[in-house]
Amino acid sequence: MKMAIDEAREGIRKGAGGPFGCVIVKDGAIVGTGHNRVVEMKDPTCHGEMVAIRDACKNLDTFDLSGCELYTTAEPCPMCRGAIMWANISAVYYGCTVSDTDKIGFRDEVFYKAPADIYTLLDREECLEVFREYEENEHKTVY
Repeated sequence: MKMAIDEAREGIRKGAGGPFGCVIVKDGAIVGTGHNRVVEMKDPTCHGEMVAIRDACKNLDTFDLSGCELYTTAEPCPMCRGAIMWANISAVYYGCTVSDTDKIGFRDEVFYKAPADIYTLLDREECLEVFREYEENEHKTVY
């Protein structure tokens, strides 16, 4: 966790984004690090966890982080939780809660509630054709 805290401080000092740092460990070795870079990159997906997951995947040359543990300065938001699950990360350790994050001006809590009705199903049949094409070619796809 100390290294995640150091990552958060580095991001703050650079003006990169919020106080969110993250480290990913596998078999006792650090395989990925990151801090919030939302402001720096002008990208709302550059949360510390997302940056660290991308770094770990690059360093391990895989999209599967099974057996990895993630240490982060704050409870992961729903986007980061989704990425953690997609990456198959085995354990998550966090320092501050969603309530703590809210108290310093971040709106994480709103993302835990049901989203506004902004979704509309469109062109499903054509999209299903793409899914069928994927299934037919699945074994030919290079990962």
